[in-house]
Amino acid sequence: MSDNQHHAAATGPAQQEDGGFEDLRHLVEHGAVTTVLLAVPDMQGRLKGKRYDAAHFLASVATGGADMCAYVFATDVDMRPLNGFALASFDTGYGDMGLLPDPGSAHQLAWMPRTALVFADAIGHDGQPVAVAPRQILWKQLARLASRGITARVGLETEFVLCHEAFADVAETGSIEIEPVDTENRDYSLDYPRVMDRFLTDLQECLAGAGRPIEAIKAESAPGQVEITFPYGDPMAAADTHLLLKHAARTIGGQSCLVPTFMAAPATGVGSGCHIHLSLVHDGVPLFTETGGRTPDAARHVIAGLLDVLPHLAVLYAPTVNSYKRFAPGSFAPVNFTWGRDNRTCAIRVIGRGDNLHLEIRLPGADANPYLAPAAVLAAAQHGLDHKLDPPHPCVGNAFAETGAPPVPGSLEEALAALDSSPLPASDLLTPEGVEHYTNAARHEIAVHRTTVTDLDLRRGFATA
Repeated sequence: MSDNQHHAAATGPAQQEDGGFEDLRHLVEHGAVTTVLLAVPDMQGRLKGKRYDAAHFLASVATGGADMCAYVFATDVDMRPLNGFALASFDTGYGDMGLLPDPGSAHQLAWMPRTALVFADAIGHDGQPVAVAPRQILWKQLARLASRGITARVGLETEFVLCHEAFADVAETGSIEIEPVDTENRDYSLDYPRVMDRFLTDLQECLAGAGRPIEAIKAESAPGQVEITFPYGDPMAAADTHLLLKHAARTIGGQSCLVPTFMAAPATGVGSGCHIHLSLVHDGVPLFTETGGRTPDAARHVIAGLLDVLPHLAVLYAPTVNSYKRFAPGSFAPVNFTWGRDNRTCAIRVIGRGDNLHLEIRLPGADANPYLAPAAVLAAAQHGLDHKLDPPHPCVGNAFAETGAPPVPGSLEEALAALDSSPLPASDLLTPEGVEHYTNAARHEIAVHRTTVTDLDLRRGFATA
């Protein structure tokens, strides 16, 4: 039911004549599924949607689709209706958009009894996909690659910090102190605190039950921090799986008074990433095959494209003010746009041998939208291939000390300014309307932080100002 074979040519959302939900129908008929969650990823990379009676979903929604207020793509993290969005505003009346269920993305949820989740694509009143929807932006890049006979293979390596649920009063106090489930650096350790071990065991079993088995779990260096790796494969499946992971982690955690945080910088000195592993295949042949110990030309072109374009697309892989607090020397998050062979201090790490050679893009944080960040990477990769760009010399040694490399933007304001000078035409990634949509979202994010008094303000100024 959850093989997620996304519309063979990666051309975008499509609907099968019979709905394409045969496995789901079988589960419903036998009483194994009684509820279907129909979901779309919003701008922040969260699942938004509706719960349906399973029989009603199959009878009406699977073939006829559903509706949802378009404002889910025009809000901030607090779900506030915001101005400046052409898609949805008080001026447009906050109308609906259509939801087209994706038959290749139905998942029986092992962490919710008798429940399945189906991803949907957003459709406008003109019957066309909503161009600013994160899933559609990734579809566009997959279609561009498919037109060249190229298939991308992607793996997402996600970090989060598991905490005790100790901040229920945050809405009243405006203050939050996170309490990780552990107090030690257990990097690479196989000995976990009991509560953490039980959570990870449940998470692993539930994702396997949903048809999305975890490849590996690794303890990280910050207290309570773990890294989850899934098998390499289809980029859309990787993005969908990332949201299933977040949904499962929060649901399972909530049953034990635990909360996983996917903030990029959940505490001072702590950074959580969402690294993107990438390789390309042309007509079944790996493009990054290494011969004679030399990085192949296709990989070099892609690296050059990433280094040329990604400095201007940070708003898509580092979308919050908090995102930029992760980029610090010595943090294993990059501070400049460099590349190197098996070098974790670089933004682009070349790893593997022979046919297994691939790139690890270490820029996105755990708060990155798992559709937008890979879309930005694929657009930059194609830019490098199109222009046969050549990268600078690889970094050998400590990339934090590389003074000649362009720095990673130091703030969301800097990232927003850099978007205006991107060498990638807007039409290659976003429509002009899409550029305005996501820059408007960034401006709202900046405005909230600019006018909000924080714990740091009070700690440094309350008794001393």
